[in-house]
Amino acid sequence: MHPIIFFSKMDFSQSNLFGYIEDLQELTIIERPVRRSLKTPEEIERLTVDEELSDIERAVYLLSSGQDIQGTSVVANLPVLMRQNPAETLRRVLPKIREVLHVAGVEMQLTAAVSFLTVLQEESVSIHTYSHSFLHIILQNLEHRDAGVSNAWLETLLAVIEALPKETIRHEILNPLVSKAQLSQTLQSRLVSCKIMGKLANKFEAHIIKREILPLVKSLCQDVEYEVRTCMCRQLEHIAQGIGTELTKTVVLPELVELARDEGSSVRLAAFETLVNLLDMFDADDRSQTVLPLVKSFCEKSFKADESILVSLSFHLGKLCNGLYGIFTPEQHLRFLEFYKKLSTLGLQQENGHNDNQLQLQTLEQEKKYISVRKNCAYNFPAMIVFVDPKNFHLELYSIFFCLCHDPEVPVRYTMAISFYEVAKLLNSGVYTIHKELVTLLQDESLEVLDALVGHLPEILELMTNGGENSGSESKLLSIPDLIPALTTAEQRAATSLKWRTHEKLLQKYACLPHIISSDQIYYRFLHRMLTIILTNNVLPVQKAAARTLCVYLRYNRKQEQRHEVIQKLIEQLGQGKSYWNRLRFLDTCEFIMELFSKSFFCKYFFLPVLELTHDPVANVRMKLCHLLPKVKSTLKIPTDKHLLQQLELCIRKLLCQEKDKDVLTIVKRTVLELDRMEISVDVFQKRFYENDLLDQEKERQEHLLLEMEQLEKEKQQNEGRSANVNDKMFEKKRRDNKTSSALAKSITLSVPGSSSGTSAGKEEKKSKLVRSQSFSTQALHPKYSNIDKCPNKSSATGYTSSVSGMGKSCMLSFSDDSFRTHSTGNSGNAAFPSSSSSRNLFNSADQKNNGNKESQSRKMSM
Repeated sequence: MHPIIFFSKMDFSQSNLFGYIEDLQELTIIERPVRRSLKTPEEIERLTVDEELSDIERAVYLLSSGQDIQGTSVVANLPVLMRQNPAETLRRVLPKIREVLHVAGVEMQLTAAVSFLTVLQEESVSIHTYSHSFLHIILQNLEHRDAGVSNAWLETLLAVIEALPKETIRHEILNPLVSKAQLSQTLQSRLVSCKIMGKLANKFEAHIIKREILPLVKSLCQDVEYEVRTCMCRQLEHIAQGIGTELTKTVVLPELVELARDEGSSVRLAAFETLVNLLDMFDADDRSQTVLPLVKSFCEKSFKADESILVSLSFHLGKLCNGLYGIFTPEQHLRFLEFYKKLSTLGLQQENGHNDNQLQLQTLEQEKKYISVRKNCAYNFPAMIVFVDPKNFHLELYSIFFCLCHDPEVPVRYTMAISFYEVAKLLNSGVYTIHKELVTLLQDESLEVLDALVGHLPEILELMTNGGENSGSESKLLSIPDLIPALTTAEQRAATSLKWRTHEKLLQKYACLPHIISSDQIYYRFLHRMLTIILTNNVLPVQKAAARTLCVYLRYNRKQEQRHEVIQKLIEQLGQGKSYWNRLRFLDTCEFIMELFSKSFFCKYFFLPVLELTHDPVANVRMKLCHLLPKVKSTLKIPTDKHLLQQLELCIRKLLCQEKDKDVLTIVKRTVLELDRMEISVDVFQKRFYENDLLDQEKERQEHLLLEMEQLEKEKQQNEGRSANVNDKMFEKKRRDNKTSSALAKSITLSVPGSSSGTSAGKEEKKSKLVRSQSFSTQALHPKYSNIDKCPNKSSATGYTSSVSGMGKSCMLSFSDDSFRTHSTGNSGNAAFPSSSSSRNLFNSADQKNNGNKESQSRKMSM
């Protein structure tokens, strides 16, 4: 990239010119070390190895006479050598590695520890051979002078202990451990012994641990160095799990009580955390008489003299409160709750009023500590809801919840956003009390907070709209009036940022909105925005996420005019767009349409526009289309779509004859072979297409239901307008005529089974369908009824089986919800599956249906 030079602002005076020369001289000085670092011919000759050597011989040669970097490369390649020739590697290479490690540097030591662990995990040799060849090398390097190297070898040893047999552990590790844990040994040796003992506690029986390990444990718990006491205290949890409840009560608990009063703050902190982790192993007496007094003293000292334990205390407070819940008195319960509230606002409220002149300035370290404490309180908030009971949330914890959601620090708000879903689940019917905080976090200035909240956004919105006491059938947004502005603001902020993954995730989650808000709100506030993102955004994953969400919105849009408008824009602005990038996105959108819609819908609106792209001037578009053609062919049904099949075959012939691009022609030939092997489903039901046919029929039924509901709503509006202008006499006459026409319609329906366009129906049936119409958008995406990603195969097959068992009444697929059930078995034509031939023209038949209904109403009025 060349720098942009603004000539109008440059000054070529003598002083500035000398400045430019000095800058150039500095650049030449920077480049000099690069030139000096090149290897001389002698160095290159010294690093050259004979190419005819085998891998084993080359490894031995490099370890014997090569440089350190070459030896490190051999050690890193040890797992590969073990896979290729384990016998020769163990006989010739491993002894050389053992010799080199005595004088090797830190890098080779760390590499060897990792390679030894990899050989163990890959099981290149038996565990007996591994312990014989590798274990001694690991044990020799455990006490390396570098702490990082020592820890690396220790991690490898702890992993090896898991796989070794008991006898090998006892002779090779446990027996030498007795001498290594003595006070006369080095500090590093005693620290290693502590960690090994914690691992051995789960490998032996309780009586062996009691006889051989516990004496060493007691000795190390009373070591003169506080680092050793701290390390051994943290291993007491593993030892307690190995020896059982009784020995824990008699041996481990007294040691913990003594360590909790240690003079070293790190030892006291380790004792406190171990006590919290072992709460389940103590009975009620131990908790009330031993653990609770210790915890109270920790809480009292944390604010006064020992702030080092404050962060740990805030992190474990939720587990601690619920672990001691059964032994708390009401006074103690209230005291711990007040302690949590105090920690939640630590650093935000001052004890001596708000006069800044009287306050001492907090150090940077204290401020970081206070942020960590509030973050831990946010992490423990769900546990504290359980502690106080969700019924008391508004009275006891809502003020703290508000403070944490509005905390000035991003890590605190981020943690609240992560735990928001857990809070909403716990509140259940009282979830409406936190809707303002949901809107606040959606509009948070930090995208990290938004990203954390979006993870469970569909579940949170579902709880908000369906779980709260204020939610009702009249309006879904009564409980969250500011939801739509907050959602649109969040999307716009994510779009203008550089964090495209957050934007992609947000668009994916917005596919849940048809279950949350009405179809018109989605159409005017979100649907066109998705189309704009597809057309203008430069990030491919974001465009695909917007395309899929747009298809979901189109799938559950309830107005035919709006659907046709969106379909036309997709074809004109994407499929026929000037930019080849838009035409590629059109093919992506067609894939989502084939996934979400029925075959008949795709064939009616998108089949021919897709085939038109076979003449596209850009090779990449034609290439992507060829990959898509098998899916396109799978949407056809014979004989209904025979003319479309002919169009497809004609396009393939043109591609084979006229294609000049070699890559596209190769893919076309491969696609032709795949298309020849494909079987096309027919209109008649076939067992081999059982599941796919069921899913497609269910999609057609839902699409037909949308048209039906739209027509019923129009009829309802027309009837309401007319009823205001007719008098009582005309109303009575219309009611009598209605009965006559209803009887006539029933007779017609019975005489022509499968008809889905009866001229008139009874008031009760219309009323039931209107109820369905009002509840469709709320239940369209509910997990019980449908899935955005894919319709569940099992539920569809089960629904079909259950409907076949009731063939005496009707043969149909139904959801488990009343909104998709046939309310009248005798008059089930409107809700039954349309036949394949009739369902192909669903949208065209809507206008005929409207005309038929208008004619029937005019006949009633004339009678």
